[in-house]
Amino acid sequence: MVWLKFAACLAIILFAGTKLARYGDAIAEKTGLGRIWIGLLLLAAITSMPELVTGVSAAALVKIPDLAVGNLLGSCLFNLVILAVVDIMYRPAPVLSQASPRHLISASIGILLASLVAGGIWGGMVFPELGSGMVNAPGILPLVLYAVAMWWILRHERSQQMQSALAPSTQYQELSGKKLYLRFGLAAAAIIGAGIWLAVVGDEIAATYSWSGSFVGSLFLAITTSLPELVVTIAALRLGAVDMAVADILGSNMFNLAIITPVELAYRQGPILSAVSRVHLVTLALTVIMTLVVIAGLRFRPKHKTFRFISWHGVVLLALYGFGVYRLFTAGVGLG
Repeated sequence: MVWLKFAACLAIILFAGTKLARYGDAIAEKTGLGRIWIGLLLLAAITSMPELVTGVSAAALVKIPDLAVGNLLGSCLFNLVILAVVDIMYRPAPVLSQASPRHLISASIGILLASLVAGGIWGGMVFPELGSGMVNAPGILPLVLYAVAMWWILRHERSQQMQSALAPSTQYQELSGKKLYLRFGLAAAAIIGAGIWLAVVGDEIAATYSWSGSFVGSLFLAITTSLPELVVTIAALRLGAVDMAVADILGSNMFNLAIITPVELAYRQGPILSAVSRVHLVTLALTVIMTLVVIAGLRFRPKHKTFRFISWHGVVLLALYGFGVYRLFTAGVGLG
């Protein structure tokens, strides 16, 4: 029965995610905001809602800080692997070489957020007195930095759109304003609801097979909460919206790191970053390294794939993720 629920969740996410990408692309066209902004903010926030609900629930109800923080960080790693998947699916050229160099900004901010969270965990180990209060600065600052970064990126994207001054597309003429936003809202509600339900079902599956709190359980939860990102990114790629696909991944990682703040506030036993295992520093280090690989792919922009079906950065991302899974398994703490 539990696997039937899991299949139902996947079916809803597959259908709603495909529609969400299409309507998001239409909104990007009609508003002039551009695919990068829509992917970074709207799609990323919607597809990351399961991580938010799971993280807050693990902190406030279950009171397991490693599960709460680990799910967010494990999802960041899995999201970056999605870029390797879409690189395989995108046949013409390396997918990052077709994306705008403007993604370098969001990737760099993601590294800054990951470094801030890592500093909070490291500070809790070196200075135990930091864990004596209810919250600390490294747990609060990610959301503040995220908000400032989104405001700045919006201004930057608006200026880029004004400079380009391209003729408006007529691809979505059949979608009027009210109809478009209504359908987008319904698709968003469906994918958020199914994503949250999927996280609950994933936790039920982990408990059924005694995975809860283990490596396999945490890995499974991180992957299940990232399935909306996978579906929406692939759907955007099939629409030819490469920038929106890449922006969804980088924006989701930024959002996952920013919601450390509400998770911090939900954990009433003290600063949550001071209560988690140091092995999460491995996850954060790999997140930073993998994001640097993405930056290299965006910066050097090779015209052809290194191998027949995958680019060098896709191979490196897959290898780093595999190393992370192995390293965290040997450390005895779940990924995510």
